[in-house]
Amino acid sequence: MEILQWRVLPLLSLLASFLLLYIQTSSKRSNSECSLFPHEQFWILSKRIVTPDGVISGAVEVRGGNIASVIEGDDLQSSVIGGHFLDYGDAVVMPGLVDVHAHLDEPGKTEWEGFSTGTRAAAAGGLTTLIDMPLNSVPSTVSVETLRLKVEASKEKLHVDVGFWGGLVPENAFNESALDSLMEAGALGLKAFMCPSGINDFPMSNSTHIKEGLVALAKYNRPLLVHAELVPDSHSSTQLNDGISDVRSYATYLKTRPASWEEAAIRDLQSAMQETRVGGHAEGAHLHIVHLSDARASLELIKDAKSSGASLSVETCPHYLAFSSDDIKDGDTRFKCAPPIRDEDNRQNLWNALLEGHIDLVSSDHSPSAPELKLFGEGDFMRAWGGISSLQFVLPVTWSYGLKHGITLTQLSKWWSERPAKLAGQDQKVPLIFKLMSNFTLKHNKPETLQVLNTL
Repeated sequence: MEILQWRVLPLLSLLASFLLLYIQTSSKRSNSECSLFPHEQFWILSKRIVTPDGVISGAVEVRGGNIASVIEGDDLQSSVIGGHFLDYGDAVVMPGLVDVHAHLDEPGKTEWEGFSTGTRAAAAGGLTTLIDMPLNSVPSTVSVETLRLKVEASKEKLHVDVGFWGGLVPENAFNESALDSLMEAGALGLKAFMCPSGINDFPMSNSTHIKEGLVALAKYNRPLLVHAELVPDSHSSTQLNDGISDVRSYATYLKTRPASWEEAAIRDLQSAMQETRVGGHAEGAHLHIVHLSDARASLELIKDAKSSGASLSVETCPHYLAFSSDDIKDGDTRFKCAPPIRDEDNRQNLWNALLEGHIDLVSSDHSPSAPELKLFGEGDFMRAWGGISSLQFVLPVTWSYGLKHGITLTQLSKWWSERPAKLAGQDQKVPLIFKLMSNFTLKHNKPETLQVLNTL
């Protein structure tokens, strides 16, 4: 890891220059290149430290490998701190990003992505924690045995923290002991698809499977993540191909996955959402809708479910916030994803929903593949792999486009750190769960959750 080298690289739209991934807990100097500052205790100074109550000028104390305290004030190195310190001036000090939706594809498809390359990309982009999705690897993570294969494949390859979702599929949905074993083995929750996933060993689940999964998850207080697109029963493969005249046009692909699919899935989930309410059979479970693309009818259903007391959250992704289908050029299959990127009005609606709190958080849905599967030469949207590779860009994209909507650093940190960490049960990783005081101590909080950004 060449962390010291990153410090002098220009920040192309907010690239994290220093990540506190590994802090030496000994005051003796180490030969490790991963050491940020070879002292038992030191301070990080900045005029812009992100807190739950806003951005302050002050200092973060690191002691024995932990974030020990945060104090507010100016000119602290001489009057308050003394000893060892790193003064970052106007650079932003904020929690590292937590991405709850990444496909790292190992074992089995390292030519698509692997733990080493994926976590390096994450570190370069300011993410310090990834939660890996259960599909796209071989085999999919749907059992204790397949989870162990994931963990084994990740050894000695991680440059950021990594956790794992398990998969909810028809073969395990009615097997309570199998789901219990998967949770007890360390899965942070489950993921289900309501439409064909495109992966043979990860078949789609229906609302009955989802209800069973929620009941199993309730006693663990862990979430069920759902890919909410539902193909109508009347929608045959013949109908899917009707009217396809130009496979290089994004509009052609957009017609094959209309917003009504998202709406239909969320309507189908309504009774399952009710079960997560107080007094429901799945009380204690939480349903999370991944990568929301439709900011019209689907969003209204989500608002209604939340207002009725359902334990529900929803994410969207930077590519939906940054781009519109109107601007995607013919043959540019880099933009193919599912659900698809929709029109400009929809993009603006997504931003409004995020700013108003109807959308809870942002994730990457990093879904790489071997380059040849994107069919760059042909530009065929109907046959190209549907996934956007984006880990190192999610922070600059969210911030750059968010500035046009007046977002703050505190909002950015909530969407990318506090709320995703809570969803994955990793609240202790992010120093946004405490009430800011002039001087306080954070317990059980590792400094790998902190980063410094040179340009914001």
